[in-house]
Amino acid sequence: MKSSSDRLGAELSRALLPVYLITGDDPLLSAEAADAVRRSAREQGYTEREIHVAERGFDWDSLLAGANSLSLFAERRIIEIRLPTGKPGDKGGRALVALADNPPPDTLLLVIAPKLDKRALAAEWAKALDKAGCVVQVWPVDSARLPAWIGARMRGAGLVPDREATQLLTERVEGNLLAAQQEIDKLVLLHGEGPVDVEAVRESVADSSHYDVFQLVDAALTGKTRRALKILGGLRGEGVEPILVSWALARELRGLESMAWELGRGARPEKVMARVWQKRKPIVAGALKRLDVASIQALLVALATTDQIIKGARRGRPWDELQRVVAGLSGQTLQLAAAVA
Repeated sequence: MKSSSDRLGAELSRALLPVYLITGDDPLLSAEAADAVRRSAREQGYTEREIHVAERGFDWDSLLAGANSLSLFAERRIIEIRLPTGKPGDKGGRALVALADNPPPDTLLLVIAPKLDKRALAAEWAKALDKAGCVVQVWPVDSARLPAWIGARMRGAGLVPDREATQLLTERVEGNLLAAQQEIDKLVLLHGEGPVDVEAVRESVADSSHYDVFQLVDAALTGKTRRALKILGGLRGEGVEPILVSWALARELRGLESMAWELGRGARPEKVMARVWQKRKPIVAGALKRLDVASIQALLVALATTDQIIKGARRGRPWDELQRVVAGLSGQTLQLAAAVA
């Protein structure tokens, strides 16, 4: 059967099918559709999850053998197959047809692919998945519907925006749904639930002369250590809470970690960078040339320590730790004096 991300939640509440193919190019809506399937499956006892990234050279025979083997204490499981190119190839296509035609017991098959055109959806493997379960097509939100979409998202997060606030946020994110959701999350973090006016949005997404956390992140990604540390000092001087800085850095680092991992596995850079806002692609690409997965993970560990300090679970000076992370993100190692006990 065919469906869309808009209808998926209602359909999952009625029945969980054995096979789902999610196809679309919007990273936020595709991720949320996949999350909805996983959540519904967990509620019905699917406690195990296997993730397979079907890149060049992927071993489809091993996947089939593993899918059809059950241990003595087998539990319900999700087999998640990600198709970065949307093209499984002849061998992969046959494997997907076999899984769809004869699904293993107590197994849910979740296939995630970029947007598939009519020709791709007419392929035998896609038709087999459609017949066995559901093809969920993720459609982009066009400019005419974007203000209503953003308004609904803000209300869903507990915010009560006025019309001007919704319109300003719509203008600032320039159609990037992931950026819109991140800004909404930031508004909740800064202001809590309740009414939000245009001034609150303007302060949150600030493009004024004051420093903001996004200027900080971009300066660090560009490798401008001195400027990044200056912005960090400015944020501290303006009374910005360190938890907000930590949140912005962690969000960026988690995205970089995922992209660096995919590049390390041989994914095409243009495919990996498809999720990045057009204006930021050169900045992010430069950072990925400078940072590998291990160094990004080390910075995430450092941020976890910073969060513990901020929350009082560990002794230390959070702004010093943030300086180290910002310097590391920009490609430098910063040595600071030890904190006084």
